[in-house]
Amino acid sequence: MSIDKHYDQSLDPSWILGQVHSAYPAGADLFQLTPLDQLHIGGIKASERLLRHLDLARHHHILDIGSGAGGLMRQASAMGFSMIGLDITHRFNQLNLGLNDCFSVPVSNPIITGDAHHLPFADQSLDLILFQHSFLNMPDNSRVLSECWRVLKPGGTLLMHEVVCGPQPEQMRYPVPWAEDAVHSHLVTAQTLQQQLQQAGFANIRLDDWSDEALAWRQRQLQKEDAGHVGRAALSPALILGSRFADMGKNLVLNLEAGAIRVIELVAARS
Repeated sequence: MSIDKHYDQSLDPSWILGQVHSAYPAGADLFQLTPLDQLHIGGIKASERLLRHLDLARHHHILDIGSGAGGLMRQASAMGFSMIGLDITHRFNQLNLGLNDCFSVPVSNPIITGDAHHLPFADQSLDLILFQHSFLNMPDNSRVLSECWRVLKPGGTLLMHEVVCGPQPEQMRYPVPWAEDAVHSHLVTAQTLQQQLQQAGFANIRLDDWSDEALAWRQRQLQKEDAGHVGRAALSPALILGSRFADMGKNLVLNLEAGAIRVIELVAARS
């Protein structure tokens, strides 16, 4: 199964958008859309923490690689930033565009169906590139980093909120939201990622481990799910991930607890 099929096998944009319109006929705000469009560990608060690195004076051309349902893009838009979204899963892009129309504030961000291994942008054309739980699906991550270096302007920023391989990879349990099994889970250690960035030409690499906060957040989410709150909510990750979501959510907690995965923020500069 290709990676786009992993994500779109349970994804019906038209039906999901109908659910959103039914629940919020006057338009949904950021927090109301969060269970649907902020599928990464940490939710909207993690995105808020990540977006503090953006600067309106410097970052005018921004690319979100693996933009998915577009929650990060709409959150950034509310802060005054315009982003380009790129995702290999076309149905995700259809959903992203549709959710823009469901949002309580008009949003018009360009969205491209494309592959991060072959970025459709000119050399030195972007100020900042974001990855949020998407680099882990890249089979040739060195090629992806090389492409990022190519399209970033000198001094441009690479910003990541990513899952990496932990100290106990043998404890890894599947499925997880980004993969049914190890075939599409391309986790590297934080140390390897830093080495790959240096080899690609990036410098001033700064890494912050968010794993403790990520585990605490996911444990709280799991308690809500076990209590049935998610099932009763107007919107839920299960609308996108289907019946697999229950096992995926539990496995995230087990993987974090066992040290199979870590969650990091990473910032690097294009030399």
